[in-house]
Amino acid sequence: MPSVTTLPPILLAHGFASSFELNWRQPGFADLLEEAGRTLIPFDFPGHGTGERSYDPERYADLANDLASALPPDDTLVDAVGFSMGAATLLRLATRVPERFRRLVVAGVGDNLFRESDRSTVADALEAGEADDGNVAAQLFVQFSKAPGNDPKALATCMRRMEIPITAGELARITCPVLVVLGDKDFAGPADPLMDALPNARLVLLRNTEHFATPRAFGFFDAALDFLAEPE
Repeated sequence: MPSVTTLPPILLAHGFASSFELNWRQPGFADLLEEAGRTLIPFDFPGHGTGERSYDPERYADLANDLASALPPDDTLVDAVGFSMGAATLLRLATRVPERFRRLVVAGVGDNLFRESDRSTVADALEAGEADDGNVAAQLFVQFSKAPGNDPKALATCMRRMEIPITAGELARITCPVLVVLGDKDFAGPADPLMDALPNARLVLLRNTEHFATPRAFGFFDAALDFLAEPE
């Protein structure tokens, strides 16, 4: 196995209404990677955390291009980890420049990547600062949107414009090893269509785990750390 000094840096792409700090640092995952000797590339999407604020919908039309700006400028190979929106964006970027990635970990994504959905309800809730009692996901997004550094109006704009879905044909361009981590109670599932589309993927299913619990789950930590430590 290669030494940690020979393993590439790791790009981390957070979920919607989160940030590098909230998604990766606070749960301890970033610390575990650094303790393993890995160099991290932190990143905040526009409208999130330290990212640029904008209320122009077109600013959020190509989040993969924003994520690409965090790649090392010298064509260094990287590993990358994404959750939910970050995972979807990471996969889209990897379809464009598959040669830049050694290994990918994508969590909280599955069948949802292939289906259209009405995101206006969540966007409206973000702007209003509250969601209907029966819409648990929207309530959580509203809660997350109020975290320090987030801008609910910018997040609502992002929610309405970000690019989904992706196609199996696009995903077929990703030839590096991919680890898919999905909770068995995640609304993003099932994982079957994603696993069928990726040429070189393995699945870890987390028992009794819902979407928002995934990036804090020990099962995710263990699977991702082991996968990223493997040689090519």
